[in-house]
Amino acid sequence: MALTAQIAKHLREVYFGGNWTSSNLKDSLAGVTWQQATTQVYAFNTIATLVFHLTYYVRAVSKVLQGEALDAKDKYSFDHPPILSREDWEAFLDKTWMDAENFARLIEQLPDNRLLEDFTDNKYGNYYRNLHGIIEHIHYHLGQIVLIKKIVSQTGEDGSDMKKT
Repeated sequence: MALTAQIAKHLREVYFGGNWTSSNLKDSLAGVTWQQATTQVYAFNTIATLVFHLTYYVRAVSKVLQGEALDAKDKYSFDHPPILSREDWEAFLDKTWMDAENFARLIEQLPDNRLLEDFTDNKYGNYYRNLHGIIEHIHYHLGQIVLIKKIVSQTGEDGSDMKKT
């Protein structure tokens, strides 16, 4: 199996399941209501904000894999559109799953010999570092999402003493 195919598989597993951690984004978000997704716990980001943040970078790197310039700014990576209904939340998640699958397909199409080339600029390291960095970043925030989900679930769907965003 090509290394890029293995990286794409690893990405799909963190999104859709089958990885060795037995944790994935889709299962972790199953059953999360739009109210829970937008409930702020303490000073943490909301679940919706974290999902947007992950997807922001997936989209940015996907564009690079399609031959476009890297056009991402950290300061915009938390600015998600408002989620005001179940339909908004479901559409948001559907787009997240589509973006993840598109990204995995783009990774599979990348020749293995490109993995050690500079990713747009040598200050960002190589393609391998950036693709794995995305996966590590998703695992990191997945842990936060799971913890926030547990806290929100204990306070009730309306968030009780939690602040809405």
